[in-house]
Amino acid sequence: MVLNRKINLLAAAVAVIICAPIMAGCGSDEPSNGNSTQTSDQEVKTTTYTVSGVSFTMVAVQGGTFTMGATAEQGSDAHDSEKPAHQVTLSSFSIGQTEVTQALWQAVMGSNPSQFTGDLQRPVEYVSWNDCQTFISKLNQMTGKDFRLPTEAEWEYAARGGNRSQGYKYAGSNTLGDVAWYASNRGSTTHPVATKAPNELGLYDMSGNVYEWCQDWSGSYSSNAQTNPIGPATGSSRVHRGGCWDNHARYCRVSSRGSAPSGAYFDFGLRLAL
Repeated sequence: MVLNRKINLLAAAVAVIICAPIMAGCGSDEPSNGNSTQTSDQEVKTTTYTVSGVSFTMVAVQGGTFTMGATAEQGSDAHDSEKPAHQVTLSSFSIGQTEVTQALWQAVMGSNPSQFTGDLQRPVEYVSWNDCQTFISKLNQMTGKDFRLPTEAEWEYAARGGNRSQGYKYAGSNTLGDVAWYASNRGSTTHPVATKAPNELGLYDMSGNVYEWCQDWSGSYSSNAQTNPIGPATGSSRVHRGGCWDNHARYCRVSSRGSAPSGAYFDFGLRLAL
């Protein structure tokens, strides 16, 4: 079943197409919008939004409980910052099927700050954490939604495949080159999104291409079980996840953590949550 709605807010025409999880898939006047993404023997619910002619898709992630941090498959590659592994329970949420593209950023902001241009389907980069907040605020005004950055825990749960996880070391595979652009195959640049294989939830580039800012301040892990953690109340650096085109494999693992002050960097982008 496909529900087509048109929303006009603040003089911006935003088309929203919602696909329910049906076994036969779904279609629309624009076949590229709103198609449900099949993983295993079931469907993943997706919602596609179009802003100023640019579409992006959000994937529904069912909540659940998982082990966050240095789990067994990470082996000796795990850093101390990923320890101790601990139990986390999350409510359901949605996350971007891809990293935010240069096309979407330009449609919302009216400019493109990226260093690696030439294809608007590349992920936007050279954006600070604060730039991301400004972008999200404008996007929310245009759509009437409450988009945000994912929490670090949401990001890792989604990267691991949520409740469909197969326990991979990277996002969707134990062979990084199948799912990621990184130091061994990137050719000194970013690449258009969704040109490698997706993970178990149908998410692309959770490993590699660009680092993805998270909402959280950076902090140490606790061994205590947590529910919907949001990180420390204050800090000096924000979390980023996923590794990037210039990273070696160790930094593209699903549990690998990074942090940086809220500056703009040539290998940092973002992925939306809702």
